[in-house]
Amino acid sequence: MSFMIEHEIPFVREMMEVTRNLWEMGWGERNGGNISYLLQEDIVKQYINVLDIERSVVLPFPVPELAGKYFIVTGTGKYFKNVVMNPEENLGVIRVESDGNGIEILWGYKDGSLPTSELAAHFMSHIERLKKDENHRIIMHTHATNVLAMTFVHDLDEKKFTKTLWQMCTECLVVFPDGIGVIPWIVPGTNEIGKSTAQKMKDFRLVIWPQHGIFGAGTTIDETFGLIETVEKAAQIYMLISSHQGGVQQSLTDQKLIDLAKEFGVKPVAGVLDIR
Repeated sequence: MSFMIEHEIPFVREMMEVTRNLWEMGWGERNGGNISYLLQEDIVKQYINVLDIERSVVLPFPVPELAGKYFIVTGTGKYFKNVVMNPEENLGVIRVESDGNGIEILWGYKDGSLPTSELAAHFMSHIERLKKDENHRIIMHTHATNVLAMTFVHDLDEKKFTKTLWQMCTECLVVFPDGIGVIPWIVPGTNEIGKSTAQKMKDFRLVIWPQHGIFGAGTTIDETFGLIETVEKAAQIYMLISSHQGGVQQSLTDQKLIDLAKEFGVKPVAGVLDIR
């Protein structure tokens, strides 16, 4: 595929745009971060010959639940800043084999590379989110700066973490009323962190990896980016005010958050607000 043709493929163009945005925000330094995007077969077939399998790779974690599904995924060791200039080397379109034991590379990874080393966390999370929402499509992992900083200084209890973020900005409760999941620190790139993240994805669209970053899930690239962007803004505000010598003079009380939820028709995750 030529440079021009690649840029005309809608799902490739979306990945190029979001990886550039993440890099420009400072959340995707070096090879930090990864994205996987569940694609519709009929859309893939418009642009790629799905009978032409370039390589097959055995997975260390079978995913029969995703058998036959197509994804575009950022490559392992790849830099977000380079995707826009060379998508066919930094991205790849893959199909999960019919038994779920491996993947078939249909396009991309032209230098012989593979999908992200966090593929276990992505695939396991896709499985859980699809159970919750048949329209689910995106898993996005990035090193959002202030979210990462906040994990060093804030209690990692997920209810407390969620409430603090809700209190930082009025829109937060409306954008993520289901709250934030938090896992313990685990070595990245392992099946263990994949399982722990997916377990949280049963209830949350956002999962914090302490001292590392954040995972977000959504139906579109824009929605998922927006979720993470909103959390990061709230974390930035927290980091700005947490060291203020005068302390916080006023904040969003539980009652204000309850009133907000009623007005926007959202249901806050249980156990975070004191609802009397």
